[in-house]
Amino acid sequence: DVFHIPGMGFNGVVGQSIIRLARESIGLSIAVESFGSKFFGNGSRPTGVLQHPNKLSPDAAEGLKKAWAESTTGDSQLKTVVLEQGMEWKPMSIPPDDAQFLETKKFQVEDIARWYNMPPHKIGHLEKSTNNNIEHQGIEYVVDTIRPWLVRWEQEVKRKLFGMNERDIFAEHLVDGLLRGDVKSRNEAYNMSFQNGSLSANDIREKENE
Repeated sequence: DVFHIPGMGFNGVVGQSIIRLARESIGLSIAVESFGSKFFGNGSRPTGVLQHPNKLSPDAAEGLKKAWAESTTGDSQLKTVVLEQGMEWKPMSIPPDDAQFLETKKFQVEDIARWYNMPPHKIGHLEKSTNNNIEHQGIEYVVDTIRPWLVRWEQEVKRKLFGMNERDIFAEHLVDGLLRGDVKSRNEAYNMSFQNGSLSANDIREKENE
């Protein structure tokens, strides 16, 4: 008695939550964002140690640490820092390039999109898209991403609203508009349909909203 469109991993009763299934991928993305915020918030300089040639008292060490933090974070992060009394700065962390920071961010975009079967170019990730393949990627989006959901809707409409014994009434999504190619490709297809008699001139004009 319920009009139910199940999602991934349907067991006959309830579908699986993609958020729950993809929680590790999402968690890694959050961790990468958190690391990036902290890293660039500290002036893009890795954490390290200040090495002093002499022994400092606890108060002097605490004052030095506070002065260093004030001169290397916030509005002061791009200013030049002068080290006195033979002090040296010894970086300790792995540089982001070595840690594949940017590569990880790019991968996480694709990884989460993959859970939803969403082509990366549809969410603005155009690294692997070109003028030569973007149209075909758009067609793949309709066929591989949208169509499985459309079929679920059509089957549930047939089963719950019309009944499986009803042969003449059914639901069907028309996605011709999403699959329209460029003008040249459409005209070639129309020409073939016109020549074999499957479409008239008026049919073609109607499809072009003319």
